Amino acid sequence: RSGRSAALRARMEERLLGARFRYLNQQLYTGSSRDAARLFRADPAAFHLYHRGFERQVRRWPERPVQRIVRYLRRRPASLVVADFGCGDCTLAASVRNRVHCFDLVPLSPRVTVCDMAEVPLADESVDVAVFCLALMGTNLQEILGEANRVLKLGGTLMVAEVASRFEDIRAFLKAMTQLGFSTVSK
Repeated sequence: RSGRSAALRARMEERLLGARFRYLNQQLYTGSSRDAARLFRADPAAFHLYHRGFERQVRRWPERPVQRIVRYLRRRPASLVVADFGCGDCTLAASVRNRVHCFDLVPLSPRVTVCDMAEVPLADESVDVAVFCLALMGTNLQEILGEANRVLKLGGTLMVAEVASRFEDIRAFLKAMTQLGFSTVSK
Protein backbone atom coordinates (compact mmCIF):
# COMPACT_ATOMS: atom_id res chain seq x y z
CA ARG A 1 0.00 0.00 0.00
CA SER A 2 2.79 2.48 0.84
CA GLY A 3 4.39 1.68 -2.55
CA ARG A 4 1.21 2.72 -4.39
CA SER A 5 0.97 5.82 -2.24
CA ALA A 6 4.58 6.77 -3.03
CA ALA A 7 4.02 6.18 -6.76
CA LEU A 8 0.89 8.36 -6.70
CA ARG A 9 2.77 11.08 -4.84
CA ALA A 10 5.62 10.93 -7.37
CA ARG A 11 3.17 11.24 -10.30
CA MET A 12 1.46 14.20 -8.64
CA GLU A 13 4.81 15.91 -7.99
CA GLU A 14 5.75 15.41 -11.66
CA ARG A 15 2.45 16.98 -12.77
CA LEU A 16 2.98 19.92 -10.42
CA LEU A 17 6.52 20.38 -11.71
CA GLY A 18 5.21 20.32 -15.29
CA ALA A 19 2.49 22.84 -14.51
CA ARG A 20 4.89 25.18 -12.70
CA PHE A 21 7.43 24.87 -15.56
CA ARG A 22 4.74 25.82 -18.12
CA TYR A 23 3.65 28.76 -15.95
CA LEU A 24 7.24 30.03 -15.54
CA ASN A 25 7.93 29.52 -19.25
CA GLN A 26 4.86 31.63 -20.07
CA GLN A 27 6.10 34.34 -17.68
CA LEU A 28 9.53 34.38 -19.36
CA TYR A 29 8.09 34.72 -22.86
CA THR A 30 5.43 37.31 -22.05
CA GLY A 31 7.46 39.65 -19.84
CA SER A 32 10.63 41.62 -20.41
CA SER A 33 14.09 40.40 -19.46
CA ARG A 34 13.94 42.85 -16.53
CA ASP A 35 10.70 41.19 -15.34
CA ALA A 36 12.44 37.79 -15.51
CA ALA A 37 15.42 39.09 -13.54
CA ARG A 38 13.06 40.45 -10.85
CA LEU A 39 11.07 37.19 -10.76
CA PHE A 40 14.12 35.02 -10.15
CA ARG A 41 15.76 37.50 -7.76
CA ALA A 42 12.60 37.34 -5.66
CA ASP A 43 12.32 33.53 -5.96
CA PRO A 44 15.63 31.82 -6.89
CA ALA A 45 14.07 28.40 -6.21
CA ALA A 46 11.72 29.06 -9.14
CA PHE A 47 14.72 29.23 -11.48
CA HIS A 48 15.95 25.83 -10.31
CA LEU A 49 12.44 24.42 -10.72
CA TYR A 50 12.25 25.95 -14.21
CA HIS A 51 15.53 24.30 -15.20
CA ARG A 52 14.42 20.92 -13.84
CA GLY A 53 11.30 21.16 -16.00
CA PHE A 54 13.36 22.35 -18.96
CA GLU A 55 15.78 19.42 -18.65
CA ARG A 56 12.90 16.97 -18.36
CA GLN A 57 11.35 18.34 -21.55
CA VAL A 58 14.59 18.50 -23.57
CA ARG A 59 15.49 14.89 -22.70
CA ARG A 60 12.61 13.78 -24.94
CA TRP A 61 13.94 15.61 -27.99
CA PRO A 62 15.85 13.69 -30.69
CA GLU A 63 18.70 16.23 -30.50
CA ARG A 64 19.68 18.89 -28.00
CA PRO A 65 20.34 22.17 -29.84
CA VAL A 66 23.32 22.93 -27.59
CA GLN A 67 25.05 19.84 -29.00
CA ARG A 68 24.72 21.24 -32.52
CA ILE A 69 26.33 24.50 -31.35
CA VAL A 70 29.10 22.51 -29.62
CA ARG A 71 29.80 20.65 -32.89
CA TYR A 72 29.93 23.95 -34.78
CA LEU A 73 32.39 25.51 -32.31
CA ARG A 74 34.61 22.42 -32.23
CA ARG A 75 35.10 22.81 -35.99
CA ARG A 76 36.13 26.45 -35.56
CA PRO A 77 39.31 27.89 -34.00
CA ALA A 78 39.44 27.54 -30.21
CA SER A 79 40.62 31.17 -30.12
CA LEU A 80 37.09 32.42 -30.87
CA VAL A 81 35.54 34.11 -27.82
CA VAL A 82 31.92 33.15 -27.14
CA ALA A 83 29.12 34.83 -25.17
CA ASP A 84 26.40 32.38 -24.07
CA PHE A 85 23.24 34.38 -23.30
CA GLY A 86 20.98 32.30 -21.04
CA CYS A 87 23.62 29.64 -20.49
CA GLY A 88 21.73 27.57 -17.89
CA ASP A 89 24.14 24.99 -16.49
CA CYS A 90 27.04 26.06 -18.78
CA THR A 91 26.93 22.92 -20.96
CA LEU A 92 28.37 24.89 -23.87
CA ALA A 93 31.31 26.25 -21.85
CA ALA A 94 32.06 22.80 -20.43
CA SER A 95 32.03 21.24 -23.91
CA VAL A 96 34.39 23.47 -25.92
CA ARG A 97 37.94 24.80 -25.59
CA ASN A 98 36.89 28.37 -26.41
CA ARG A 99 36.68 31.08 -23.79
CA VAL A 100 32.95 31.28 -23.06
CA HIS A 101 31.33 34.11 -21.13
CA CYS A 102 28.30 32.57 -19.41
CA PHE A 103 25.30 34.79 -18.61
CA ASP A 104 22.02 33.91 -16.92
CA LEU A 105 19.56 35.19 -14.35
CA VAL A 106 20.59 32.76 -11.58
CA PRO A 107 23.93 30.94 -11.25
CA LEU A 108 23.49 27.20 -11.79
CA SER A 109 27.28 27.07 -12.06
CA PRO A 110 30.12 29.17 -10.63
CA ARG A 111 30.94 30.14 -14.24
CA VAL A 112 27.70 32.14 -14.57
CA THR A 113 27.68 35.92 -14.47
CA VAL A 114 24.25 36.92 -13.20
CA CYS A 115 22.69 39.70 -15.26
CA ASP A 116 19.82 40.79 -17.47
CA MET A 117 20.46 39.57 -21.04
CA ALA A 118 19.80 43.13 -22.25
CA GLU A 119 22.77 44.39 -20.19
CA VAL A 120 25.76 42.03 -20.14
CA PRO A 121 29.06 43.22 -18.63
CA LEU A 122 31.18 42.92 -21.78
CA ALA A 123 32.98 45.56 -23.80
CA ASP A 124 31.76 46.56 -27.24
CA GLU A 125 32.99 44.26 -30.02
CA SER A 126 34.63 41.81 -27.60
CA VAL A 127 33.26 38.43 -28.74
CA ASP A 128 33.34 36.42 -31.95
CA VAL A 129 30.21 34.33 -31.37
CA ALA A 130 27.03 35.19 -29.44
CA VAL A 131 24.71 32.29 -28.59
CA PHE A 132 21.05 32.13 -27.60
CA CYS A 133 20.27 28.45 -27.20
CA LEU A 134 16.62 28.10 -26.19
CA ALA A 135 17.11 31.35 -24.31
CA LEU A 136 15.72 34.07 -26.56
CA MET A 137 12.99 35.02 -24.12
CA GLY A 138 11.23 38.20 -23.19
CA THR A 139 9.21 40.87 -24.91
CA ASN A 140 12.24 43.13 -25.36
CA LEU A 141 13.93 40.99 -28.03
CA GLN A 142 15.14 44.01 -29.96
CA GLU A 143 17.00 45.25 -26.89
CA ILE A 144 18.42 41.77 -26.12
CA LEU A 145 19.56 41.19 -29.71
CA GLY A 146 20.91 44.75 -29.83
CA GLU A 147 23.05 43.85 -26.82
CA ALA A 148 24.38 40.78 -28.63
CA ASN A 149 25.12 42.98 -31.63
CA ARG A 150 26.96 45.46 -29.38
CA VAL A 151 29.34 42.84 -27.95
CA LEU A 152 29.94 41.03 -31.27
CA LYS A 153 33.02 41.91 -33.28
CA LEU A 154 32.40 43.11 -36.81
CA GLY A 155 31.80 39.97 -38.86
CA GLY A 156 30.97 37.96 -35.72
CA THR A 157 28.39 35.20 -35.61
CA LEU A 158 25.05 35.21 -33.82
CA MET A 159 23.66 31.72 -33.25
CA VAL A 160 19.99 31.37 -32.28
CA ALA A 161 18.53 27.94 -31.55
CA GLU A 162 14.86 28.21 -30.70
CA VAL A 163 11.69 26.20 -31.09
CA ALA A 164 9.71 27.32 -34.14
CA SER A 165 6.59 27.90 -32.04
CA ARG A 166 8.46 30.73 -30.27
CA PHE A 167 7.83 32.94 -33.29
CA GLU A 168 4.45 33.86 -34.74
CA ASP A 169 6.16 34.61 -38.06
CA ILE A 170 9.70 33.35 -38.65
CA ARG A 171 10.07 35.48 -41.80
CA ALA A 172 9.20 38.60 -39.80
CA PHE A 173 11.79 37.62 -37.17
CA LEU A 174 14.47 37.13 -39.85
CA LYS A 175 13.54 40.48 -41.41
CA ALA A 176 13.85 42.16 -37.99
CA MET A 177 17.26 40.51 -37.58
CA THR A 178 18.34 42.05 -40.90
CA GLN A 179 17.15 45.45 -39.69
CA LEU A 180 19.38 45.01 -36.62
CA GLY A 181 22.36 44.52 -38.93
CA PHE A 182 22.54 40.72 -39.06
CA SER A 183 22.52 38.66 -42.23
CA THR A 184 21.13 35.14 -42.28
CA VAL A 185 23.74 32.57 -43.22
CA SER A 186 21.60 29.51 -42.52
CA LYS A 187 18.24 28.68 -41.00
